[in-house]
Amino acid sequence: MVMSVPAATQTEEVIWHELECGLYSADLPLWSELASEHPGQLLDVGAGAGRVTLHLAAEGHAVIALDRSPTLLRALRERADGLQVRTVCSDARAFELPEQRELSLCIVPMQTVQLLGSKQGRLEFLACARAHLRRGGLLACAVVCDVEPFDSTAEGGPAAERTRVSDLLYSTRATRVALSDSAIVLERERTVQRLGATQRRTSCEVVELDWVSPAELWSEARTVGLTPESSRLIEATDEYAGSTIVMLRA
Repeated sequence: MVMSVPAATQTEEVIWHELECGLYSADLPLWSELASEHPGQLLDVGAGAGRVTLHLAAEGHAVIALDRSPTLLRALRERADGLQVRTVCSDARAFELPEQRELSLCIVPMQTVQLLGSKQGRLEFLACARAHLRRGGLLACAVVCDVEPFDSTAEGGPAAERTRVSDLLYSTRATRVALSDSAIVLERERTVQRLGATQRRTSCEVVELDWVSPAELWSEARTVGLTPESSRLIEATDEYAGSTIVMLRA
């Protein structure tokens, strides 16, 4: 698939982020539903370049976008002109906003909660989220558990995502998914090639997601005063694994 990246955001970090995450849309209807059910200011954790934040802000919601990458947040701000968006550059395990006990909704899309460094990191995040949610507010976290391993050296993997920026062609392709006792390991091959040239620059990107089940997240959430509610499911697509949205009430 070929996608376009807005000219104002053409740094490599943003290009890779958009190619690997920006096209996903299967979860957007659920985030819209939850935002409508919980009017007031909401927090998007791991907002990146704004995939979910900009979608919700365009629907009229006031969104705080939290991410630890200043480059991705800068791209988000450039795209959010005129929308009710505020960006905060912080680690999800140690953020502190003026809106203590004020937020109506906190969302954590695309398995961000599985990137926090095992149970201790999740507990730190859950405590931060609980401190910012008002009574009755909702924390909704996407987790992936049902993943099929593959290795593109032995079998076909997903198609590459591509974009052209000036005279450079960027391509990223998932090449391997491996499962261990503690993590889901995703490997991607990234290539950059100048149009008309034969040489290309290739690198490997490795992402490790902590294994965590909805039941484990419920147990951890109870220790910081959050109450589990029924989960929601996001079905798998041809390009992306399905996920469970774990609901936790303040």
